[in-house]
Amino acid sequence: MAESQDILSPRAVTRDIFSATIGSVFCCYTGQPFDTVKVRMQTNPAVYSGIFRTVTKTSSEEGIRAFWKGAVPTAMGMAMENAMAFGVNEALKRAFPDPKKADPNERPDLSRPFMMGAITGCCSALVLLPSEVIKAKTQVQVGEHSSAEIFRKMMKKQGIRSMFTGFEAQIMRDAPFYAFFFGSYDLLCYTFRTMVPSMPEEMNFFLSGGFAGMLGWTAAMPFDVPKTNVQASWDSKVVGSYFPELIKIGRERGITGLFNGLGPTLARAFPANAALFLGVELSKKAFDNYIW
Repeated sequence: MAESQDILSPRAVTRDIFSATIGSVFCCYTGQPFDTVKVRMQTNPAVYSGIFRTVTKTSSEEGIRAFWKGAVPTAMGMAMENAMAFGVNEALKRAFPDPKKADPNERPDLSRPFMMGAITGCCSALVLLPSEVIKAKTQVQVGEHSSAEIFRKMMKKQGIRSMFTGFEAQIMRDAPFYAFFFGSYDLLCYTFRTMVPSMPEEMNFFLSGGFAGMLGWTAAMPFDVPKTNVQASWDSKVVGSYFPELIKIGRERGITGLFNGLGPTLARAFPANAALFLGVELSKKAFDNYIW
Protein backbone atom coordinates (compact mmCIF):
# COMPACT_ATOMS: atom_id res chain seq x y z
CA MET A 1 0.00 0.00 0.00
CA ALA A 2 1.26 3.48 -0.89
CA GLU A 3 2.04 6.21 1.65
CA SER A 4 -1.01 8.23 2.79
CA GLN A 5 0.61 11.52 1.78
CA ASP A 6 0.89 10.24 -1.80
CA ILE A 7 -2.68 8.95 -1.91
CA LEU A 8 -4.26 12.22 -0.74
CA SER A 9 -1.68 14.76 -1.84
CA PRO A 10 -3.21 18.20 -2.54
CA ARG A 11 -2.08 18.15 -6.16
CA ALA A 12 -3.49 14.69 -6.87
CA VAL A 13 -6.85 15.44 -5.23
CA THR A 14 -7.16 18.82 -6.98
CA ARG A 15 -6.33 17.19 -10.31
CA ASP A 16 -9.00 14.51 -9.77
CA ILE A 17 -11.69 17.06 -8.86
CA PHE A 18 -10.79 19.46 -11.68
CA SER A 19 -10.85 16.81 -14.41
CA ALA A 20 -14.05 15.18 -13.10
CA THR A 21 -15.87 18.54 -12.96
CA ILE A 22 -14.98 19.50 -16.54
CA GLY A 23 -15.99 16.07 -17.80
CA SER A 24 -19.28 16.26 -15.89
CA VAL A 25 -20.46 19.41 -17.65
CA PHE A 26 -20.05 17.83 -21.08
CA CYS A 27 -21.60 14.59 -19.90
CA CYS A 28 -24.67 16.24 -18.38
CA TYR A 29 -25.75 18.42 -21.26
CA THR A 30 -24.99 15.70 -23.80
CA GLY A 31 -27.03 13.05 -22.02
CA GLN A 32 -29.88 14.88 -20.25
CA PRO A 33 -32.49 14.60 -23.07
CA PHE A 34 -31.99 10.83 -23.21
CA ASP A 35 -32.28 10.59 -19.43
CA THR A 36 -35.57 12.50 -19.38
CA VAL A 37 -37.02 10.08 -21.95
CA LYS A 38 -35.79 7.12 -19.88
CA VAL A 39 -37.31 8.40 -16.63
CA ARG A 40 -40.72 9.04 -18.21
CA MET A 41 -40.79 5.58 -19.79
CA GLN A 42 -39.90 4.00 -16.44
CA THR A 43 -42.39 5.86 -14.26
CA ASN A 44 -45.38 5.99 -16.62
CA PRO A 45 -45.06 3.22 -19.26
CA ALA A 46 -48.79 3.33 -20.08
CA VAL A 47 -48.48 6.91 -21.39
CA TYR A 48 -44.86 6.83 -22.55
CA SER A 49 -44.81 3.40 -24.16
CA GLY A 50 -41.83 3.82 -26.49
CA ILE A 51 -38.93 6.08 -27.34
CA PHE A 52 -40.58 7.70 -30.38
CA ARG A 53 -43.91 8.22 -28.59
CA THR A 54 -42.18 9.72 -25.56
CA VAL A 55 -40.11 12.12 -27.66
CA THR A 56 -43.03 13.29 -29.81
CA LYS A 57 -45.50 13.60 -26.91
CA THR A 58 -43.04 15.51 -24.72
CA SER A 59 -41.88 17.89 -27.46
CA SER A 60 -45.41 18.61 -28.75
CA GLU A 61 -46.93 19.22 -25.31
CA GLU A 62 -44.04 20.89 -23.48
CA GLY A 63 -41.50 22.00 -26.09
CA ILE A 64 -37.87 21.08 -26.68
CA ARG A 65 -36.70 22.63 -23.40
CA ALA A 66 -38.59 19.92 -21.49
CA PHE A 67 -35.86 17.43 -22.38
CA TRP A 68 -33.42 19.41 -20.22
CA LYS A 69 -35.70 19.48 -17.18
CA GLY A 70 -33.66 18.97 -14.06
CA ALA A 71 -30.39 19.72 -15.89
CA VAL A 72 -29.13 22.25 -13.33
CA PRO A 73 -29.38 19.98 -10.25
CA THR A 74 -28.18 17.13 -12.43
CA ALA A 75 -25.07 19.06 -13.48
CA MET A 76 -24.39 20.05 -9.87
CA GLY A 77 -25.00 16.54 -8.63
CA MET A 78 -23.00 15.02 -11.47
CA ALA A 79 -20.03 17.27 -10.72
CA MET A 80 -20.14 16.20 -7.07
CA GLU A 81 -20.75 12.58 -7.99
CA ASN A 82 -17.91 12.39 -10.49
CA ALA A 83 -15.57 14.32 -8.23
CA MET A 84 -16.30 11.68 -5.60
CA ALA A 85 -16.28 8.75 -8.06
CA PHE A 86 -13.13 9.62 -9.98
CA GLY A 87 -11.47 10.91 -6.81
CA VAL A 88 -12.15 7.71 -4.86
CA ASN A 89 -11.25 5.52 -7.83
CA GLU A 90 -7.97 7.32 -8.47
CA ALA A 91 -7.15 7.28 -4.75
CA LEU A 92 -7.75 3.52 -4.66
CA LYS A 93 -5.41 3.12 -7.63
CA ARG A 94 -2.74 5.13 -5.83
CA ALA A 95 -3.31 3.19 -2.60
CA PHE A 96 -3.24 -0.24 -4.21
CA PRO A 97 -1.20 0.10 -7.40
CA ASP A 98 -1.08 -2.82 -9.80
CA PRO A 99 2.53 -4.10 -9.70
CA LYS A 100 2.11 -5.57 -13.18
CA LYS A 101 1.71 -2.12 -14.72
CA ALA A 102 5.38 -1.43 -14.09
CA ASP A 103 6.22 -3.95 -16.83
CA PRO A 104 4.76 -2.88 -20.21
CA ASN A 105 5.17 -6.41 -21.53
CA GLU A 106 2.99 -7.96 -18.82
CA ARG A 107 -0.81 -7.91 -18.90
CA PRO A 108 -2.23 -5.80 -16.04
CA ASP A 109 -4.64 -7.24 -13.47
CA LEU A 110 -7.96 -6.49 -15.17
CA SER A 111 -10.12 -7.72 -12.28
CA ARG A 112 -8.78 -5.04 -9.93
CA PRO A 113 -10.62 -2.09 -11.63
CA PHE A 114 -13.96 -3.93 -11.31
CA MET A 115 -13.52 -4.40 -7.54
CA MET A 116 -12.37 -0.82 -7.06
CA GLY A 117 -15.34 0.36 -9.13
CA ALA A 118 -17.84 -1.39 -6.82
CA ILE A 119 -16.28 0.31 -3.77
CA THR A 120 -16.39 3.62 -5.62
CA GLY A 121 -20.11 3.14 -6.33
CA CYS A 122 -20.97 2.77 -2.65
CA CYS A 123 -19.12 5.99 -1.85
CA SER A 124 -20.52 8.08 -4.71
CA ALA A 125 -24.10 7.04 -3.92
CA LEU A 126 -23.94 9.04 -0.70
CA VAL A 127 -23.07 12.22 -2.61
CA LEU A 128 -25.45 11.71 -5.52
CA LEU A 129 -28.62 10.80 -3.63
CA PRO A 130 -30.15 14.27 -2.93
CA SER A 131 -29.79 15.51 -6.53
CA GLU A 132 -31.12 12.20 -7.88
CA VAL A 133 -34.29 12.53 -5.79
CA ILE A 134 -34.93 16.10 -6.97
CA LYS A 135 -34.19 15.16 -10.59
CA ALA A 136 -36.52 12.14 -10.56
CA LYS A 137 -39.42 14.15 -9.13
CA THR A 138 -38.82 17.05 -11.54
CA GLN A 139 -38.60 14.92 -14.69
CA VAL A 140 -41.95 13.21 -14.20
CA GLN A 141 -43.84 16.49 -13.76
CA VAL A 142 -45.89 17.61 -16.76
CA GLY A 143 -45.87 21.37 -17.38
CA GLU A 144 -43.62 24.09 -16.00
CA HIS A 145 -42.15 22.95 -12.69
CA SER A 146 -38.69 24.10 -11.68
CA SER A 147 -36.32 22.11 -9.54
CA ALA A 148 -36.56 24.84 -6.90
CA GLU A 149 -40.34 24.39 -6.70
CA ILE A 150 -39.95 20.64 -6.35
CA PHE A 151 -37.36 21.14 -3.59
CA ARG A 152 -39.67 23.46 -1.64
CA LYS A 153 -42.53 20.98 -1.95
CA MET A 154 -40.27 18.18 -0.73
CA MET A 155 -39.19 20.18 2.31
CA LYS A 156 -42.80 21.03 3.14
CA LYS A 157 -44.01 17.45 2.80
CA GLN A 158 -41.23 15.38 4.40
CA GLY A 159 -38.53 17.79 5.51
CA ILE A 160 -34.84 16.96 5.21
CA ARG A 161 -35.65 13.23 5.07
CA SER A 162 -37.06 13.72 1.58
CA MET A 163 -33.53 14.39 0.28
CA PHE A 164 -32.50 10.84 1.15
CA THR A 165 -35.47 8.90 -0.20
CA GLY A 166 -34.46 5.49 -1.51
CA PHE A 167 -31.04 5.32 0.14
CA GLU A 168 -30.68 1.56 -0.34
CA ALA A 169 -31.97 1.92 -3.91
CA GLN A 170 -29.08 4.24 -4.73
CA ILE A 171 -26.53 1.78 -3.33
CA MET A 172 -28.11 -1.15 -5.20
CA ARG A 173 -27.78 0.68 -8.51
CA ASP A 174 -24.44 2.42 -8.12
CA ALA A 175 -22.29 -0.50 -6.91
CA PRO A 176 -22.80 -2.67 -10.04
CA PHE A 177 -22.81 0.37 -12.30
CA TYR A 178 -19.40 1.63 -11.22
CA ALA A 179 -17.94 -1.87 -11.11
CA PHE A 180 -18.58 -2.21 -14.84
CA PHE A 181 -18.08 1.50 -15.58
CA PHE A 182 -14.51 1.75 -14.37
CA GLY A 183 -13.66 -1.92 -14.85
CA SER A 184 -14.69 -2.12 -18.49
CA TYR A 185 -13.10 1.28 -19.25
CA ASP A 186 -9.68 0.06 -18.17
CA LEU A 187 -10.26 -3.25 -19.95
CA LEU A 188 -11.29 -1.55 -23.20
CA CYS A 189 -8.44 0.97 -23.10
CA TYR A 190 -5.99 -1.90 -22.70
CA THR A 191 -7.69 -3.87 -25.49
CA PHE A 192 -7.63 -0.97 -27.96
CA ARG A 193 -4.00 -0.15 -27.16
CA THR A 194 -3.06 -3.81 -27.67
CA MET A 195 -5.22 -4.66 -30.69
CA VAL A 196 -5.19 -1.28 -32.47
CA PRO A 197 -1.86 0.35 -31.53
CA SER A 198 -2.22 2.96 -34.29
CA MET A 199 -5.45 4.35 -32.79
CA PRO A 200 -5.06 7.94 -31.51
CA GLU A 201 -5.16 8.16 -27.73
CA GLU A 202 -8.12 10.55 -27.78
CA MET A 203 -10.14 8.13 -29.90
CA ASN A 204 -9.31 5.36 -27.43
CA PHE A 205 -10.62 7.47 -24.53
CA PHE A 206 -13.76 8.36 -26.48
CA LEU A 207 -14.66 4.83 -27.61
CA SER A 208 -13.69 3.14 -24.34
CA GLY A 209 -15.69 5.67 -22.33
CA GLY A 210 -18.76 5.31 -24.53
CA PHE A 211 -18.79 1.52 -24.42
CA ALA A 212 -17.99 1.49 -20.68
CA GLY A 213 -21.05 3.65 -20.07
CA MET A 214 -23.25 1.27 -22.07
CA LEU A 215 -21.93 -1.78 -20.20
CA GLY A 216 -22.34 -0.06 -16.84
CA TRP A 217 -25.96 0.86 -17.50
CA THR A 218 -26.82 -2.58 -18.87
CA ALA A 219 -25.58 -4.10 -15.60
CA ALA A 220 -27.37 -1.50 -13.44
CA MET A 221 -30.67 -1.14 -15.30
CA PRO A 222 -32.66 -3.82 -13.39
CA PHE A 223 -31.81 -1.94 -10.19
CA ASP A 224 -32.41 1.50 -11.72
CA VAL A 225 -36.09 1.05 -12.64
CA PRO A 226 -37.35 0.47 -9.06
CA LYS A 227 -34.92 3.15 -7.83
CA THR A 228 -36.45 5.71 -10.18
CA ASN A 229 -40.00 4.79 -9.14
CA VAL A 230 -39.13 5.03 -5.45
CA GLN A 231 -37.41 8.40 -5.78
CA ALA A 232 -40.10 9.87 -8.06
CA SER A 233 -42.84 8.97 -5.57
CA TRP A 234 -43.89 11.42 -2.86
CA ASP A 235 -44.68 8.65 -0.38
CA SER A 236 -41.42 6.68 -0.35
CA LYS A 237 -39.30 6.10 2.75
CA VAL A 238 -35.60 6.72 3.26
CA VAL A 239 -35.10 2.96 3.69
CA GLY A 240 -37.66 0.23 3.09
CA SER A 241 -39.42 1.18 -0.15
CA TYR A 242 -36.94 -0.29 -2.66
CA PHE A 243 -37.37 -4.05 -2.35
CA PRO A 244 -41.21 -3.94 -2.23
CA GLU A 245 -41.09 -1.84 -5.43
CA LEU A 246 -38.65 -4.28 -7.04
CA ILE A 247 -40.96 -7.22 -6.27
CA LYS A 248 -44.02 -5.27 -7.43
CA ILE A 249 -42.48 -4.44 -10.80
CA GLY A 250 -41.35 -8.03 -11.26
CA ARG A 251 -44.87 -9.33 -10.59
CA GLU A 252 -46.73 -6.72 -12.66
CA ARG A 253 -44.41 -6.30 -15.65
CA GLY A 254 -42.20 -9.38 -15.54
CA ILE A 255 -38.43 -9.40 -15.87
CA THR A 256 -38.61 -7.21 -18.98
CA GLY A 257 -40.26 -4.51 -16.86
CA LEU A 258 -36.98 -4.10 -15.01
CA PHE A 259 -35.38 -3.07 -18.29
CA ASN A 260 -37.90 -0.34 -19.20
CA GLY A 261 -36.01 2.61 -20.68
CA LEU A 262 -32.92 0.57 -21.59
CA GLY A 263 -33.07 1.82 -25.20
CA PRO A 264 -32.80 5.55 -24.47
CA THR A 265 -30.41 4.82 -21.62
CA LEU A 266 -27.96 3.08 -23.93
CA ALA A 267 -28.50 5.74 -26.59
CA ARG A 268 -27.54 8.33 -23.97
CA ALA A 269 -24.78 6.27 -22.40
CA PHE A 270 -22.44 6.21 -25.37
CA PRO A 271 -22.21 9.93 -26.24
CA ALA A 272 -22.52 11.11 -22.63
CA ASN A 273 -19.84 8.84 -21.20
CA ALA A 274 -17.60 9.17 -24.25
CA ALA A 275 -17.70 12.94 -23.61
CA LEU A 276 -17.16 12.38 -19.88
CA PHE A 277 -14.04 10.22 -20.16
CA LEU A 278 -12.59 12.27 -23.01
CA GLY A 279 -13.14 15.43 -20.98
CA VAL A 280 -11.60 13.86 -17.88
CA GLU A 281 -8.50 12.56 -19.68
CA LEU A 282 -7.90 15.80 -21.62
CA SER A 283 -8.47 17.87 -18.47
CA LYS A 284 -5.82 15.82 -16.68
CA LYS A 285 -3.34 16.67 -19.43
CA ALA A 286 -4.33 20.35 -19.35
CA PHE A 287 -3.93 20.38 -15.55
CA ASP A 288 -0.47 18.80 -15.80
CA ASN A 289 0.68 21.15 -18.57
CA TYR A 290 -0.86 24.48 -17.59
CA ILE A 291 -2.11 24.51 -14.00
CA TRP A 292 -0.04 22.50 -11.53
